[in-house]
Amino acid sequence: MILIDGKKAAAELREELKKEVIQLKSKYNTVPGLTVILIGELAPSKIYVKNKEKSAIEVGLKSEVIRYPETVDEKTVLNKINELNNDVNVSGILVQLPLPKHINKQKVIETILPSKDVDGFHPMNVGNLSSGYESSVPCTPLGCYLLIKKIEPNLNGKKAVVVGRSNLNGKPMTQLLLKENCTVTITHSKTKDLKGECLKGDIIIAAVGIPELVKGDWVKKDTIVIDVGINKTEKGIVGDVAFEEVSKVAKAITPVPGGVGPMTIACLLKNTIECFKRIQK
Repeated sequence: MILIDGKKAAAELREELKKEVIQLKSKYNTVPGLTVILIGELAPSKIYVKNKEKSAIEVGLKSEVIRYPETVDEKTVLNKINELNNDVNVSGILVQLPLPKHINKQKVIETILPSKDVDGFHPMNVGNLSSGYESSVPCTPLGCYLLIKKIEPNLNGKKAVVVGRSNLNGKPMTQLLLKENCTVTITHSKTKDLKGECLKGDIIIAAVGIPELVKGDWVKKDTIVIDVGINKTEKGIVGDVAFEEVSKVAKAITPVPGGVGPMTIACLLKNTIECFKRIQK
């Protein structure tokens, strides 16, 4: 069984990006810039943004975090996004989710220029991804995809089962796998015989938010299992996959933590650089 080390893969990707930033700086005399907007005091969001900032600086990007109190009005946030849209020093804009209830998430996402949308959430990027055109790809599925490709470079004809249908992961993950000529089944918590569907998969991506849902007898031998779940339980942080059981049968599996998480942030940096290059073109 191969334990897919997300920390190591993310460190390797950051090294590649660092070199690319140096090349871009010598070509354009400037470096990509990432601006993150953080609203409120949610502890997980603050930790996540801190990690993003640290990683961005590490690879040589310009990094800025704009902080607002939870009470900030929607208009202030939208005005700031428009200002950043017009700022040539900003290549990528990210508004940290979740947002306070009084701020319309869709409005915020749609205000960000598609060319600066490093999260890949803008409807234009979503449409481009599903049409097979150039687009920003959401960071978590992109990270999953790169980890799968490390284990199995040729995905032609593989059967992939995506557990979870969110806009954040399940749907974009499906598009990435279809592009690689996989046969993809999207399942979710309402799927009949979820176990039976999982047993058909050469690749399983679990992103449904149910602790240890995917059991050892749900997985056939030689399957690649990617666990996107992060669930707080009495025994600590666990994924959507019963790791102990599944690791006995899977060909390769990501741990939680230390699997997909580190790759998500590395892919955000990758997206910022891609946005910069598209803008320069």
